[in-house]
Amino acid sequence: MVAEERITTKFAGLVMAADSEEEASFLASQQVDEARHMQFYARFQDEVIAQPETIGTHVARSREQLGPSFAVIFDQALVSAHQRLVADPTDRGGKVEFVTTYHLVIEATLGLTAFEFITRYLNNNQLLAGFVDGYSHIHHDEQRHIGYGVWFLREAAAHDETMAERIRAKLMELLPAVSTALAPPDSDDADWEALGATGDEVRKYALDGLTRRRSSIGVPLISE
Repeated sequence: MVAEERITTKFAGLVMAADSEEEASFLASQQVDEARHMQFYARFQDEVIAQPETIGTHVARSREQLGPSFAVIFDQALVSAHQRLVADPTDRGGKVEFVTTYHLVIEATLGLTAFEFITRYLNNNQLLAGFVDGYSHIHHDEQRHIGYGVWFLREAAAHDETMAERIRAKLMELLPAVSTALAPPDSDDADWEALGATGDEVRKYALDGLTRRRSSIGVPLISE
């Protein structure tokens, strides 16, 4: 829920940076999606986890469970890239770094990995069928968002090698925080288990997905 709140409130800059009316319309729909996702999680908090509260109260309580890696990705990298776009929507490098952070790291790597293992655990144990159904609709939205991100980064990298380097540099900067974010907040080493999966399984799933998308974009982690 905290991630959805952060993305919902730090996305307008990308809409402003659209290169066409068609792209702006599509990006605006993404921001609406994120707001709907945030409302879904808030309703789950109201009706299943805690007493009804404002979204801000739920977010504040949830933040208490998050580790430092969340702040690196969501409160620093995402917020900084968004501020750059708000200040200058024509900043191509800023747009590339925002899309790399949001679509490639947050949604495609962290978001899809979380969905895979959370829903697998809940389905295997026949738990929270209503939550799984709603979460699956969110997953479909995010697949559409990621498709845009991969398309935009592929086009940006193909037309300007400096943009390919910006993608590569941002990934290298964030990968340590991504690895930490995939682990439970209270884990203190690489050998952990959560939701019926080992740390190695979770990291492999996340890395394999990121590798496929990098290959589609055409940007290896090491410059050739």
